[in-house]
Amino acid sequence: MQSSVPPFAELLASARTSAVHLEMRDDYGTNPRLEAWQRGERVDWTDRESWLHPFHQAIADAVERGVVIRRARVVSEPVSDYIRWEHYSTEANVIAGEDVRWLPRQGATGLLLPAHDFWLFDACLLRIHHFAGDGSHVCDELITDPETLKTYGAAFEEIWQRATPHSEYRI
Repeated sequence: MQSSVPPFAELLASARTSAVHLEMRDDYGTNPRLEAWQRGERVDWTDRESWLHPFHQAIADAVERGVVIRRARVVSEPVSDYIRWEHYSTEANVIAGEDVRWLPRQGATGLLLPAHDFWLFDACLLRIHHFAGDGSHVCDELITDPETLKTYGAAFEEIWQRATPHSEYRI
C-alpha cells in the first residue's frame, strides 16, 4: 500500500483546535534514541536543544496556537522494553505541550478498540497508521468519512476517561 498522505507536521499545522493520538502497540521497532537508552544513555531534560526534534517543535508550535494535543497509550503489563523507553522519553512530549495518558490493556476490557493507531485532527481528519508485524511503519491513510471519524473519536474519548495521566503512571 503506497502512502500519499501529507507529512504529519503539515497536518498538525492545519489543526485549529485539537489533535488526539492513540497508540496501541507494545513495540514499534528500533530507532537510534531507543538504542541509546538501552545502552544506558539518558537525556538532560534541562538542555532542550539536545533532545528537541522537529516533531516536538511542531507540537510546541501547535500548542502555542491554541491546539489541545492529547495522546493515549494502551499498553500490556508488564510493559515491554520499548514501552519502558517510551515512558521515559514521554518527558519530551509533555515539555512540548502534549497531555499524555496510559491505559493498561486489562483496563480496556469492554471497550471496542480501533484496529489501528491514529491521529484525529479537529475531529474531521483521521490519519490511520499501518504497521507490519515487526513494528515497522508501512504507510498512513487519511479518512474523512463522518461515521468513521465519530467511531474513532468516541473510542479515543472512552480510553482517555479510563487512562492514567503520565505523571501518575508507574511502570
